[in-house]
Amino acid sequence: MNTLFLNTEELRQLTGFAIKSRQIGQLRKMGIPFRINGCGKPVVTAAAVVAIAEQNIPKSSWQPAILNSTGKSV
Repeated sequence: MNTLFLNTEELRQLTGFAIKSRQIGQLRKMGIPFRINGCGKPVVTAAAVVAIAEQNIPKSSWQPAILNSTGKSV
């Protein structure tokens, strides 16, 4: 992703589909914002994908034993 928008291969990899109608459906399921261009193809910004990915990163509750008050790993 070196440009502002995902290219055809990146969009195919993200959605798992090559057909534009199926890509659109998958993007909707995934909650990724997109626009439809004049050719009817979905256009997704790289920033939108990064923002969604950052929201879905699980927060770890693990702490090193040294920071745990009991001295045991959690």
